[in-house]
Amino acid sequence: MKQLWLGLIVVLVLFLSACSNENSPPDVDALVYENAKPLSDFTLNDQRGELVTKQQFLGQWNLVFLGYTSCPDICPLTLAKLNAVYKNLQADYPLQVWFLSVDPKRDTPAKRKQYIDYFNPDFLAVSGEHKHLFPVVRELGLIYAISDSSESEYAVDHSASVAMVDQNGAVRAIFKPEFKQGSVPLINATTLTEEFKKIADYYKN
Repeated sequence: MKQLWLGLIVVLVLFLSACSNENSPPDVDALVYENAKPLSDFTLNDQRGELVTKQQFLGQWNLVFLGYTSCPDICPLTLAKLNAVYKNLQADYPLQVWFLSVDPKRDTPAKRKQYIDYFNPDFLAVSGEHKHLFPVVRELGLIYAISDSSESEYAVDHSASVAMVDQNGAVRAIFKPEFKQGSVPLINATTLTEEFKKIADYYKN
């Protein structure tokens, strides 16, 4: 009788453990918001000069990266990685990748289109005046800084992280880059893909 009860207890513990693991938040390195942070509405423009608002986030998962077309390293390398991520995920997850240019002075719609088409013409390359752009970036949990230099060539400081926005237009997670000595900070495409799946599966509607 003791053995029977012991067996039942073991089975019950294993069952409860499995249920607990299934309902536990995903174990990832990304910064995940248990309560997603809703974005305010905004008005920007895409690479075709068409109006972009918060509505473009709705009904799909979104990955958002800040940058500018004159960026020498982080931006092209990150977009190449995001293209690999997109190809690995798009069959199972509705997904839009956003390149948010924080250099509107130089990055005209035509220039953004030429730039983003090199990586993936399905990506959105969005920008706008700083007064419209900065509040969006801040709510995404990202940051950028640009000087008032009159020089034609200048650098723009910006986050190397990638924000994940859910189907309701709320920030769900931030994927941080890896920092390796002697290299620029970049996301890990394999890690991002795996963690994206865990987060999207756990927080799916």
